[in-house]
Amino acid sequence: MPSGQSDPAFSADEIERVRSLHLAKKQRACLISLLLLLAPLASCRRRDFPQYPADYREYAYVTSGGSNTVTVLDLVNLRQDRVIRVGDNPTGLAANPVKNEIYAVNTNSSSVSVIDAQKNAVVATIPVHSKPYFIDLDARGERGYVANSGSNNVSVIDLTRRREIALIGAGEGPGMARISPDGKSLVVTNRTSGSVTVVDPQTYKVRSVFTGCPAATYAVILPDSSKAFVACSGGHQVMVVGLARTDSPIAIEHADRLLTFLDVGQTPVHLALKPDGGEIFVSNFDSDTISEIATQANEVGGAYLVGAHPASAVVSADNSTLWISKFNTGSIEVYSIDDGKTINTVHVGDGPDALAFSAEGHLLLVADARSNDVAVVRVMSRTPGGINRVGTLFTLLPAGKQPNDIVVKAFHVR
Repeated sequence: MPSGQSDPAFSADEIERVRSLHLAKKQRACLISLLLLLAPLASCRRRDFPQYPADYREYAYVTSGGSNTVTVLDLVNLRQDRVIRVGDNPTGLAANPVKNEIYAVNTNSSSVSVIDAQKNAVVATIPVHSKPYFIDLDARGERGYVANSGSNNVSVIDLTRRREIALIGAGEGPGMARISPDGKSLVVTNRTSGSVTVVDPQTYKVRSVFTGCPAATYAVILPDSSKAFVACSGGHQVMVVGLARTDSPIAIEHADRLLTFLDVGQTPVHLALKPDGGEIFVSNFDSDTISEIATQANEVGGAYLVGAHPASAVVSADNSTLWISKFNTGSIEVYSIDDGKTINTVHVGDGPDALAFSAEGHLLLVADARSNDVAVVRVMSRTPGGINRVGTLFTLLPAGKQPNDIVVKAFHVR
């Protein structure tokens, strides 16, 4: 415009229309920028997470001993669903393999809370005996077995009628009662007396007692129900027990028998069994190592230094990787079983302990006992460059005080 000439006058309506057009243009630009920012996140979620049908539900249940609650985490939407009040100091958990029910053991209330997984509410409370800690279920989801450490016995629970139907005497301070996959042997670890009791679950009678396992705690049974392995946490050994099989062509296998003691690291606290049953990985809490046991040969293949205080471990469904919680380092070690080496370290919350995979195995859930949360770890993810990466922290979800066990239940609503 030539100098000395004034701008033409605009009416009030024209000025308002120009302002509106300018504002709309800015809003469109902001919206486009926001969409461009969110697009990678959206594509990442579609690429790395399963797509579920509308009727699919999957929850993780976490006992929190310090707040007398069970926290329910929605694994479809990755958020806390609700917090359920149960008994005093809930510890062990089990998910029914047939029904949509979860069972939480209340140590200081001497009871078991039954949670309906569709309603996510307590629907029954079953009295047991003094100081229970763990519960195990048979393969048909009909019976529950609770070792009562304060009363030196095991409660047998009818899960349909929701009541105790038998009481079996055990050794001193029983910590765990583990039922075999074929339902023919019940293995009880007696921490105080340092012994293992084997029970006939059909007659509720003790078949055998084996001593010499100081602070017997964790136990696993092979998929074919032929052997039990028990961590002697007060020392540095694992007890191996052959379980009676009356249909075996070998006469010696018709009775329970002590097979051997295997030397591992100091203070073995947890046993992780490969899904195929071929190997067991022992968490040696005070040796900072993992020992590898070949289950058919009853031999220790070696020990691997993993970091301060391995507390728990779990093997992936394809038998390829071992995931180890290191209690005093706030991290998870990812160990390649086939390669025999560590492939990643994932930092999580404080005091990682109990571990569980999601139903499809794409997430690992870690109960952080000191920071009162659950770490959600992607088992497999991809970098922006398209490179696969094993183990990355996705998020932390709140739990109650002192989370100490975790189980997962997936189902379709009716």
